[in-house]
Amino acid sequence: MEIAIAYGVTALAALFVYHLVADGAVSSVMTMSAIVQCLGITFLCMQVLSNGTAAGISAGSLVLDALAIGFRLSSTLWLDGYLPVDKSGDHIYQAVDICSLILLVCLLYYMLKVKGDTYQASEDSFRICPTVIISLGLAAILHADMDSYPLFDTFWMTGLFLGVVAVLPQLWLITQNRCPVQALTSHYIAALALSRILSGLFMWLAREHITCERWFESVNHGVWTILAAHLLHLILLGDFAYYYIRALTQNGVNAPIELGDALWV
Repeated sequence: MEIAIAYGVTALAALFVYHLVADGAVSSVMTMSAIVQCLGITFLCMQVLSNGTAAGISAGSLVLDALAIGFRLSSTLWLDGYLPVDKSGDHIYQAVDICSLILLVCLLYYMLKVKGDTYQASEDSFRICPTVIISLGLAAILHADMDSYPLFDTFWMTGLFLGVVAVLPQLWLITQNRCPVQALTSHYIAALALSRILSGLFMWLAREHITCERWFESVNHGVWTILAAHLLHLILLGDFAYYYIRALTQNGVNAPIELGDALWV
């Protein structure tokens, strides 16, 4: 029931934004992407609070998600380059990201401090610092110039890259446990995938308007980097998506996912 309510509230929020705030503007799909990401983080909060344990949740994924949102907000809070052009881009888009960031910080504190004895630190061993450094370096080379500020264009692109790879520590933890994935964890991963699909759709529709300082006149590397990053996220979740959909259709929304050897062969 709680899962169904969460999905229902999110759907109502998306409809409210689309019809009453954005007046049906296609660009509002970017705001919906942020709303769905917030839903995914809410699922993890529900899991930790209901089970009273941090087992099965990767703090590394939460840190990367928080950094990704933070880098994105460094641009979207005061620059318009990567915002939806409708009214939802004025305040709602940023407010949802801030809400997601607050939830992540609270969840990390609860996992590491309050329920630290249940957190699987030894299994959650994915390297975070190199991931951040590599993402920042690639963003400095490949960023677009929609903000007309190279530093904040780089920060926005870094946020995109970190959001793409944020799922890797969670998948790594799953492979270390080799146990069924709890229902709310699977809904979190699925929500991230849906959020990326919506964000990618927005970027595809806006591809003609995304500019960069081109290395070659005929190649807009900024837009292709953005689209490739979204595609990579979906590729990383390819196996998981199959087992998630199968579990959803066969056993309902509250069933754990038996991955078998899907992620660790």
